[in-house]
Amino acid sequence: MELWQIIVALLVIVVIGGVLAWLFARRRHSQELQGKFGPEYEQTLSHANDRGTAEHELEERQKRVQGMNLRPLEARERDDYLASWKLVQAEFVDDPSGATVKADRLVEDVMGARGYPTGSDFEQRAADISVDHPRVVSEYRAAHEIAERHAEETLPTEMLRRGFVHYRALFEDLLETQPATANPEPTEVNR
Repeated sequence: MELWQIIVALLVIVVIGGVLAWLFARRRHSQELQGKFGPEYEQTLSHANDRGTAEHELEERQKRVQGMNLRPLEARERDDYLASWKLVQAEFVDDPSGATVKADRLVEDVMGARGYPTGSDFEQRAADISVDHPRVVSEYRAAHEIAERHAEETLPTEMLRRGFVHYRALFEDLLETQPATANPEPTEVNR
């Protein structure tokens, strides 16, 4: 074999090695995002044109949230919010509609106390929450969808109860009182 053939073969090997390393790094990065965002990764992917666009969006969310001054609640604040939740939950029996609206406000209050911007539109709030609370952001979306439907039409108490339970999942996760677990109930609302 001549020297130029050896050089070309080495260059081909280096290029193939580089491509394989890049593909491996890309795959590993995708797996890391999937692990961090869980179901939210698939949700974002389903709304994006391709995997690269979805992953870029998730990375941008992370950057945005890293720039926020987020903080855990102090024990007293957590206790106050828990007491407020119990009152709202007790009101559900007599006024499911009003209690569901109050649950939404209480979740937003906790978000604000933790440092999340609450003046933004719902999708931005959900995107922000998805970075640190990816396992329950679908609960937040489901609760919001029920609340929006209820603003347009009267929903049965059972539907409002589902919305309330969805709010509770995010509420508890924001308070950090127990490990993040999504509600086993379906999160889609049938129209």
